[in-house]
Amino acid sequence: MTADQDRDATDPAPSPSPVGVSRRAFLGGAAVASAGLAGGLLRADLAAASSPRAAAYGAQVPAAWFDLALDLVRGTPGFSPPVASRAFGYSGVALYEAIAPGTRGRRSLAGRLNALTPAPAPAHGIFHWPTVANSALASILRNLFPTAPQAAAEAIATLEERFASSARSTLPERIYLRSVARGRVVSGHVFEWSRADGGHEGFARNFPPYTPPVGPGLWEPTPPGFLPALQPFWGTNRPFALPLYGNSCSPQPPPAYSEVPGSPFLREASECFGIASDLTPEQEAIARFWSDDAGATATPPGHSLSILTQVVRLLDIELDRAAEAYAKVGIAVADAFIACWRTKYEHNLLRPVTCIRRVIDPGWTPLLVTPPFPEYTSGHAVQSAAAAHVLTDLFGDVAFTDRTHEQRGLPARSFRSFTAAADEAAISRLYGGIHFRSAIERGLQQGRCVGRRAGAVLARHCEHREDERQ
Repeated sequence: MTADQDRDATDPAPSPSPVGVSRRAFLGGAAVASAGLAGGLLRADLAAASSPRAAAYGAQVPAAWFDLALDLVRGTPGFSPPVASRAFGYSGVALYEAIAPGTRGRRSLAGRLNALTPAPAPAHGIFHWPTVANSALASILRNLFPTAPQAAAEAIATLEERFASSARSTLPERIYLRSVARGRVVSGHVFEWSRADGGHEGFARNFPPYTPPVGPGLWEPTPPGFLPALQPFWGTNRPFALPLYGNSCSPQPPPAYSEVPGSPFLREASECFGIASDLTPEQEAIARFWSDDAGATATPPGHSLSILTQVVRLLDIELDRAAEAYAKVGIAVADAFIACWRTKYEHNLLRPVTCIRRVIDPGWTPLLVTPPFPEYTSGHAVQSAAAAHVLTDLFGDVAFTDRTHEQRGLPARSFRSFTAAADEAAISRLYGGIHFRSAIERGLQQGRCVGRRAGAVLARHCEHREDERQ
């Protein structure tokens, strides 16, 4: 068999790449395709290493696809923050599961994520893992964004063909076709799993019939739109890694509602009013940078995925590590919104604008528009802390510059660590007049708990970690 020939379907499973050969050394020893080729494509030095592992390739393929996923969230109606977080979660799992057979020390997440069953076993033979990733991500995003505008659907086709065309020019046809089939089969399996979680096609029902409870201190629609409650049942959805039952990662209750001067609750309301009414230029810049409004941006979970993709490129990580990172962060932000929404609709606490107008200043308007759901806990705090915990576990305390909103005219902001970025994202909601301090601080605690669960389910060498409760 020559270097450019493939095994047939009766051949044994492919052997691992040579022990002790680094990704860069391997790439240097193989005939590498031109810089524009997908994901560090290897020209077919397949005799020297019959089936290069995913670690032999760069992460250009998933980075490009998650960039496009952000565009899809921005441009597809109905992708509120909870709905967007779910899409990122399933996309990350589809990527990870598709290339898991090509990664050392990993196995399927089946049995470790709630109700996920094993995907069909991969065919025998050689796989090109960037092509597997390309196929899996194209397929899962088509399924998760069925109502995307025509231009977005065309963008999916264009990106898929860009990587496919590079692969076809360098691979034997059987390897290419087998790799495409692997991605599609796993993506289809993950999508079928997603359909039973309670959030399927949530983009079409952000405001289902719901009558909020009425009483002192309870949430009510807020100005200027006075919209009904968004996704009031999202907290009952099946999580990825959190327990199906019980109150894992639930924080203590918020301060008891009170209009008595000097009470803990009214002290928080007075603090929010004082700070949000007299912002410094830096505080206003922070509030606007992290606002991440649905429809104009990829929403808060999209901001976390944007940070991940920037770091993937900054550190030039390999495909297998990128798949692990996208799965972990995707699971973290998806479970963060389920846990947070369960807490929000359990306590149904009123928003600062409602309390402050009632008790302190009837004409007060915060910097940011209050979103249509209860106050406690802060979704920004929960999802940012969950993502930061996972990112720190993966990469350590990496200093980075966040350029998520440069194209929107907002200057980049630099951080010494992922935790520092999460802390700023959380406090931005106090500056914007959106949340009281307890929702922020306890939201950060809740998010770190969710992040620990997401990290544990994908611990290296598939080790389980004991749940760390608050």
